[in-house]
Amino acid sequence: MTPVKTGLSKKLLTRVLSVYFILTFIVTVGQIFTEYFSTKQNIEGELQTLKNTFSTSLTRAIWELNTPQALTIARGLMELPIVEGVQIRDETGEYIANLGNTADQPRQPINSGMMQDHPGGVFGYSFPLIFEFSGRASHVGDVTLYSSFDIIYSRIEIGIFFLIGNAIVKTAFLVFLFMTAFRRLLSEPLASITEQMSAFDPEHPKDSKISVFVEDDNELRRLQFSYNQVIDDLIASQNKLRGTQMKLERSYQQIDEQNLLLEQEVAKKTASLSQIMLDLEQQKDELIGNQRELRAEIENRQRVENELRKRNNELASSMDTLNQAKDQLLESERMATLGGLVAGITHDVNTPIGVSVTAASFLEDRLNKLQKQFEDKTLTAGQMESFLDESHQTTSLLMKNLQRACELIESFKQISVDQTSDAERKFNLGEYIDEVMQSLKPSFKHTTHKFNIECPDDLVIRCAPGVIAQIITNMVMNSLIHGFDGVHNGRVSLSVSVDGDDVVMDYRDNGKGLTEAQLDKLFDAFFTTRRSDGGSGLGTHIMYNLVTQALNGTITPTSAPGKGLSYHIRFPLRR
Repeated sequence: MTPVKTGLSKKLLTRVLSVYFILTFIVTVGQIFTEYFSTKQNIEGELQTLKNTFSTSLTRAIWELNTPQALTIARGLMELPIVEGVQIRDETGEYIANLGNTADQPRQPINSGMMQDHPGGVFGYSFPLIFEFSGRASHVGDVTLYSSFDIIYSRIEIGIFFLIGNAIVKTAFLVFLFMTAFRRLLSEPLASITEQMSAFDPEHPKDSKISVFVEDDNELRRLQFSYNQVIDDLIASQNKLRGTQMKLERSYQQIDEQNLLLEQEVAKKTASLSQIMLDLEQQKDELIGNQRELRAEIENRQRVENELRKRNNELASSMDTLNQAKDQLLESERMATLGGLVAGITHDVNTPIGVSVTAASFLEDRLNKLQKQFEDKTLTAGQMESFLDESHQTTSLLMKNLQRACELIESFKQISVDQTSDAERKFNLGEYIDEVMQSLKPSFKHTTHKFNIECPDDLVIRCAPGVIAQIITNMVMNSLIHGFDGVHNGRVSLSVSVDGDDVVMDYRDNGKGLTEAQLDKLFDAFFTTRRSDGGSGLGTHIMYNLVTQALNGTITPTSAPGKGLSYHIRFPLRR
């Protein structure tokens, strides 16, 4: 018997161990990555904790222009195990100290603490230095502490070796256990069964039964029982076959006798069959004539059917033409309705889309050049790094302009459907306005504009808070962008009061104001005085819809050139 190239037990063992190896590898890698990210978070927390230990002394040293002391503090920080680099800058962005493994920072000042990853496995924590004097906070500079992957690795190196060693030991033990079990329970019994079955003797089937010692009542024992049962059935079949052969010999003798009688009967029937054949020949000639006539009739019907099919195709083509004409008429009517809305936004959408197309074309050209250099095998690491840097800049430009286009289209959608609001709830209007103004502080932090808010402390209303936030945000941002363009000491006042069953909001700024013609178009969609600077002209239109539809109120603007702009908003206290 030919030996088996790949045993069943070996194949099964290989597949089971392969799955175990893959799972062990995935789990070990997952544990290593978890240990890495956990250690990195701990180091980031330690960097943030260092801020509390030296920021006060460093802030005072920079405030007093004591550069040697600042350098001494920087060198002291460099002695810490988790610090690989220190950058100290003044309020202008100039470096006071730049020690160790650091990265270039943008010149704009850092206003809040933040973590940032840099190339080469370096990451840093940056935070501002604020000096408080006489109740006034001054930004005197910023500090960036750097750490790296090497420090993380030094902390988790022993743990990684332990995880890998643990996985190897468990895997080796499991392989030994599986191989022993498969050999005793499967390989050896199967080999014994195969050897006994290969010695099968068809002449003496009773001596070909198999006998294998199996401890449990499993599939191998059932295979042994089934095979021996087949041998018993084979012996019984052979006995029946011998009896059938004897009966068959007796039947052959009877058949010979019947053959003699049949030959005599055949001779008699042959004469009558000859006459019948003559009659059949005559009927055959008649059938051939009828077949020719039927074929002619079928060809005539096929010609008629082809003509009908041609007419049906022409009719179907005419119906398709009519349906296309109908669709074109419906599309023309729809486009005529939307034309007025589309005309206003076309110019704003074209600009970011054009920039996006230019960026995509540039990226495609760089890709083609890179592919040619790759195919010519002239691609260098510097060229690849340059391509990646340009790709990042191009994709960033592409995403910003596509986001701008998306925002314009979303704004366009807002004016083409009714304004809706989120779930309504009761809230204190004064506290909520303070929260909105707090969120807007970054927009006017570096300006000298003043904001005055007056609202009753106990004024509670029920509506969608997002509507109030949108209205106040649009009014404030319009004042900052349009009203205070060229104005250095702008003043904004918002007075909220209750008049009967109505809430009254009076908003006023001392900006440039609007002419009478501009005031008439203030709430029109896509009207803006700064379209060349990227204005969409949808802010006041959305604000008008929110007041009149979401709040069921009214809004009245008042303005004159050089006298600022004011809004008088009134909406029901209870709806």
